[in-house]
Amino acid sequence: MQDNLPELRDIHLPDGVSAFPIANGWWLLLAGIVLLFLSVQFVLYLRRYSKARYALKLLQEISAENVVLAAKEMSEILRRICVFKYKEAAAMLGTDWIAFLNQKSKTPLNETSAELLINAPYIPQESRTYTVQDLENLRLFCQKWIGENL
Repeated sequence: MQDNLPELRDIHLPDGVSAFPIANGWWLLLAGIVLLFLSVQFVLYLRRYSKARYALKLLQEISAENVVLAAKEMSEILRRICVFKYKEAAAMLGTDWIAFLNQKSKTPLNETSAELLINAPYIPQESRTYTVQDLENLRLFCQKWIGENL
């Protein structure tokens, strides 16, 4: 009988299984999660942007033919935004309302436009107390305020 032992070799175990490179399925799952996150962020961005765009569209549709009526409608738009975003300001009146608007804006409302905004609900619609320029100043303030707060 021949000696077969010299031909035997030690048993070598294979290397351990590495976590990298990651299998294709994990890459797809990661890509899906990132895509889901980005689409949620995009939808949230569109919702915020569309509210501001809608408010600005309403503001542009207000006719300047009747200054008092237009000021009432602008005040209504600002109050609707406050009901949505600043609950505590929705019931403010008079100088408190103007102070709140100025506090939330970088540029304050001038005195004549502020008086127009305060007095508009109480002035007869035929009144010629305020000019179209006062209304346009109020419109510019409203545009800036909407852009800063929505």
